[in-house]
Amino acid sequence: MKVFNFVFIILFIISAALQYNDPDPYLWMPIYLFGAYLCWQSIKGKFNPTLYWIGFVGYGAYAIYKIFDTNGVLDWMNLHHEENIAATMKAEKPWIEETREFFGLLILIGVLLVNYIYLARKKTVKK
Repeated sequence: MKVFNFVFIILFIISAALQYNDPDPYLWMPIYLFGAYLCWQSIKGKFNPTLYWIGFVGYGAYAIYKIFDTNGVLDWMNLHHEENIAATMKAEKPWIEETREFFGLLILIGVLLVNYIYLARKKTVKK
């Protein structure tokens, strides 16, 4: 699990740094850094379920918003026929940016879920 978390700490910090020139870095930098922080806490063996639930609810609500938002995931799927979102790093079309952000949130939720399950089981076994 330590390697898993180190990898995602690095990826989340890089993702946060890449948001510097994004239109909304004030939103996305903390989103990725919060994920990195929870991975760091996991490495140290610290488990605060409340923080994980804040992440699940916050990331989940924002992901749902990204599905239905104008130029969101549904628009990308239905109006733009699932156009390749990884063709270039520059997202010149708004539906590409919104869809990438949605998948970033799913990755964050997945990593938090893996850590939550692992740490909760570890805590239960110790008792």
